Amino acid sequence: MNTAQGPTSLSVQSSANLSNYIGASSNTASPKNSRPNGGRSQKRNPEAAGLESSPGSVEDANEGGNSDDRKRQPGVKRACNECRQQKLRCDVVQEPIYKACGRCRRLNLECRIDSAFRRIGKRTKNAEMEREIVELRKKLTSQNSSPVMQQAPFLNPSINTSVSPTMPLMTASLDHYMGSQEAVASLLDLRSGLDGSSYIRSPNGQIPASRRIEDVTLLRDRIDELFEQFFTCFHPFFPLLEPEKSPDQYYEVSPLLFWTIIVVSVRRYRPDPTLVASLCGPVSNLLWATLSSVPQSYIVVKALCIICTWSLPINSSSSDPTLMLSGVMMQIALQIGLHRPSHAQDFTKYKVELREEEMKDRVKTWAACNVVAQRVATGYGQPPSTLYDWTLGPSGPKEPRFRLSTDLEARLLIEKFCNKVTKALYSNNSDSVGLIDDAERPALTTFLARDYEELKETLKPTISSINTLYLRAAGLHLRLSAFFESPTATDYLVDLLALWIATTSFLEYAFNLKSSIDDVLTYATNYIVQMIIASGFTLLKLLNSFFVSHIDLAYGKNLFNKTIRAIRSGSVTRNDLPSRLAEVLVQMWRGGGAGSRMPSQAHVMDGSLQLKVRCRMSMSLVYDSVWRWREEFQAQGRGNLESVLRHPTNPASNPESSASSVADSGLPSLEMVGGPVPQGSSNMFGEPNYEVFDPLNWVLDGVVDFPYISEPVLDSPILI
Repeated sequence: MNTAQGPTSLSVQSSANLSNYIGASSNTASPKNSRPNGGRSQKRNPEAAGLESSPGSVEDANEGGNSDDRKRQPGVKRACNECRQQKLRCDVVQEPIYKACGRCRRLNLECRIDSAFRRIGKRTKNAEMEREIVELRKKLTSQNSSPVMQQAPFLNPSINTSVSPTMPLMTASLDHYMGSQEAVASLLDLRSGLDGSSYIRSPNGQIPASRRIEDVTLLRDRIDELFEQFFTCFHPFFPLLEPEKSPDQYYEVSPLLFWTIIVVSVRRYRPDPTLVASLCGPVSNLLWATLSSVPQSYIVVKALCIICTWSLPINSSSSDPTLMLSGVMMQIALQIGLHRPSHAQDFTKYKVELREEEMKDRVKTWAACNVVAQRVATGYGQPPSTLYDWTLGPSGPKEPRFRLSTDLEARLLIEKFCNKVTKALYSNNSDSVGLIDDAERPALTTFLARDYEELKETLKPTISSINTLYLRAAGLHLRLSAFFESPTATDYLVDLLALWIATTSFLEYAFNLKSSIDDVLTYATNYIVQMIIASGFTLLKLLNSFFVSHIDLAYGKNLFNKTIRAIRSGSVTRNDLPSRLAEVLVQMWRGGGAGSRMPSQAHVMDGSLQLKVRCRMSMSLVYDSVWRWREEFQAQGRGNLESVLRHPTNPASNPESSASSVADSGLPSLEMVGGPVPQGSSNMFGEPNYEVFDPLNWVLDGVVDFPYISEPVLDSPILI
């Protein structure tokens, strides 16, 4: 044994380990290897070993046996990925609004926090970059030795600029977008903060700004054009967002809100009508991925407001998530305390100090949530999930920071009236379907009609044209209760006449809506389209009943034709719900005689206007009509939608003739409305679906999802 090491070793060893030290003596022994656990050091250098380590792993290893005593304290704020990679102090703010840290803003880096992020060792990263540089130099040498095209054509904004969302695949396609010299330079973009998933490089080395979602990439010019179209055409119907903000500002606060604006705008984007089909799937995936993370910010609530106002195009109500998203929107708003804007601190563990502008924005967002939730509930015939609390009460005695704009205040008052109608006429706990008693309905309808007139007078001095349209829709929501009235009631004819006036008033104002935008109704919200559809079914019922003797038949026919054109113009893609419902309307119109029942042939009052579907509130008429269409047409093999969707039926044609093209009567074709649709698929997702309103499956005792066949089927009705 080396005696020179004895005193040193004995001075650092405990008596308990002395025997082990003597038994394991060696010529190379030193104080460093004279440790417990077999002489193995507990300190490791992951970077020296070329291993990846997560942030904090090195620090935890350096703590040795005291790691249990120095565990990470709960509630510690996490740094962003970039600061964690460099082990730097980070001042990122996550609540209530995500704000990038100062270092990422200064270096133009993408500031984000990923729970699965792991630090990359410098040696490993440098070695990988060196290998890539060597490979790219070889490619550059081989290209210089052979004649190649010096410049590739720059990306044309008018074509579909789709690239892969991953860097390796993007490198494989560099021949199309950049040369090898630019590819070498692109490696430096990692340090300058340019994300390869958001930018592509032009042949001259410049980096044109772009945004990508999955396999769809939009260049700056197209993004600016779509944002301008959104705030010019769609924004007036629901002025929630700020037009003065740039697309980059919206993307920084919320990628979901950014892409929501884009996907709404492409609904009427004439330069590339196929873009809406390309974006619906990726935006839907982003939506659900965003909702899966908790907690949320009120910026996400804004995105949900927009999506529920202009829902993604669908051709089956069974896949329509609008009602569910509306409920999620309200629950998130409550969870983050939007209904108590002055006490946001009570709903988060972080310290919150809101400026006056932020306070106003939260109040505005909370009001918008209730407006959207009420419209969704009315349009789908469901109970509302609204909460009209003190924050949304009369704004007179409130502080300025709690007051809404005149336009939003008017919309809120209109939707409060719709909520009053729903609760008064369709929320009877003593009835199995929630309808008010027949003896009480006339009195309640009279009181509600008086409230409606008072609301009109209150809003008259400052109401806008679009708010007037919403106000008339609220009046129609009230008067649709006439279909629940008994034919023996004293005021039955009076209620039907009031319904006729409300329907024609709403339709005439919608068709003549004054705006600086051409075809302004094509940009209308989903709620307005639903009310136009309800108006079409109202005309269908009244013009083919005994009530025709009390109205102008020629005027009604002309208005019905305009309604069909308006519904078809609201179609976004071929085979979506509006186009299918328009065809159902026309088939029922022609099957019922196309309004050929003359006033002189009208009989006395009967029960022909009564509804079998009565639990969908004011929208029961629509669901009842689809149910009757299924029973009378499709079950007999006459309701063939597939054969006529390419050439929609002309409502003015002879009822006995076959379906004629819409072009014969000057009705707009789907190509004129939404542009050409890609061939080879039944819908934009390539999946055939033949349902119109799947919630009516309860009529079939649980039998759902029948495939459509063209032969007559008499045993069971078929869903469209």
